[in-house]
Amino acid sequence: MSEPNTLSVGWSTPPVDRVAAPLREQVITALRTAILDFQLRPGQRLVERELIEQLGVSRTTVREALRELTSEGLVTVVPQRGAVVSAPSLAEAEDLYEIRAVLESILVERFVERATDEQLERLEESVEHFATASAGSLEPRVILDAKDRLYEVLIEGAASPALQNIIEGIQARVRILRATSMGEPGRAEEAAAELRLVVDAAKRRESAEAARLCATHVRNASKTALSQLRLAEAANQQR
Repeated sequence: MSEPNTLSVGWSTPPVDRVAAPLREQVITALRTAILDFQLRPGQRLVERELIEQLGVSRTTVREALRELTSEGLVTVVPQRGAVVSAPSLAEAEDLYEIRAVLESILVERFVERATDEQLERLEESVEHFATASAGSLEPRVILDAKDRLYEVLIEGAASPALQNIIEGIQARVRILRATSMGEPGRAEEAAAELRLVVDAAKRRESAEAARLCATHVRNASKTALSQLRLAEAANQQR
């Protein structure tokens, strides 16, 4: 009897279209989307044979896609296990949160300095959309999509290609950590309240205060996520 395809338990996708974008790009996009939507979970093995069967592409194409996703930090190659969906370690998460606090506070500061009144209104709308989405759903994807919408407004209003490139470069790994913090009961509501304070300062055009409140928001999120990661790391050490 053949071994079951373990990927099919949480992820199902049709074979890629051979007449659309290059196969390699299609495979990268399919896997990246599955990881960011948590159809492929942190720590899950990505077996080449299963990927080849499910996507209908060659081993070379799968390996190229996995190399690209490894460079993005979404896939990790583990000795004796092969490729797995990345699960940030406690040390990595601590660094990512501190980087986020610095970068996102600068992003908010630039937004307040440069955004139009219409973009300020859209920021407030995106925060209220996040509050509604997070209050009405426990599904990480729904909450994270709402948070992504907020960051799209911030990035547009900040009008800084340099900041945009840096922040987008770590957004995928940050998304996994956001899901960890938002999964804590009550955290989504706290986050909405913190973001409303950022909006209030932005509407007053107080850029330094908005930046400070943003950094506080990120560090509050880090407390929840890092606490859960510490518990998970301690449990793994006891096994």
